[in-house]
Amino acid sequence: MSFDDAISALSKDALRFVRDNSVLGLGSGRAATAFVKELGRHLKEKDLTIKAVPTSLQIKLVAEDAGIHVIDAGQVHKIDAVFDGADQIDAKKNLIKGGGGALLRENILISAAKQVVIMADATKFVKYFNRTIPVEVHPFARSTAKKFIEKLGGLPILRTIERGYPFITENGNIIYDCDFGTIRTPRPLAQKLKQIAGVVEVGIFTRRPDVIYKAREDGRFEILA
Repeated sequence: MSFDDAISALSKDALRFVRDNSVLGLGSGRAATAFVKELGRHLKEKDLTIKAVPTSLQIKLVAEDAGIHVIDAGQVHKIDAVFDGADQIDAKKNLIKGGGGALLRENILISAAKQVVIMADATKFVKYFNRTIPVEVHPFARSTAKKFIEKLGGLPILRTIERGYPFITENGNIIYDCDFGTIRTPRPLAQKLKQIAGVVEVGIFTRRPDVIYKAREDGRFEILA
C-alpha cells in the first residue's frame, strides 16, 4: 500500500460532495488529477450533469479526456465546490499552494466557492510552514518586487524551467519562490506581500477548507474538519 493507493481511495470518497447540476472548481496536481479521473467515471455511472472550471491547462486536458463539461470561469456566477490539493498545510489549516504555478486561478475559485475540499498526503502536514512561498509577479515588476520581498526578510528565487528559462504562468507572469524560513504567522506575511506593487498573487491561502483529506502511507486516509 502507498500514498497513491490512499489518494485513489479518498478520490472515490470525495465524490459524495458532488451534486447534480453543480458547478465545480478543479485544482491542479497529483491528488486533483486522481479525483478528476474518478469524477469522469462517476458522472457516467450516475448519469449526473455538472460544469467544471479548471485552474490550469493540465487539469483541463485531464477533465476533457474524462468527458467532463469544461467551462470558463467567466461563464459562471457561483462555484458550488472546489476540489484541490496543497503543497503544505499548517496546524491552523492554512495552505501553501502554487507549486504547479496555478495559484492565482486556484485562489480565485477557492475564494468564491461555497465548499472547499482539499486532498493531500501526510507529508504535506506541518505545525508551521517551512517551505518556499510562491509569489506570482508581473514581469514589469521583476526587479522592484524582488527588492521589496527581500526587505520583508525573504530570499526570492526566480522559478525556471529547462535551460534556465523563466517559468511563465498561464496568466503571463513570473513566479518567485521565496524562502522565509519557518513561518509562524502566515496571514500577516501574505498581506504584506500582496501590498507590493506588481505582486499578482501569493501562495499563502488563509481560507480554512471545509473538508481536508489526509492520505496515509499505509493506503488509508483520514478526514479532517
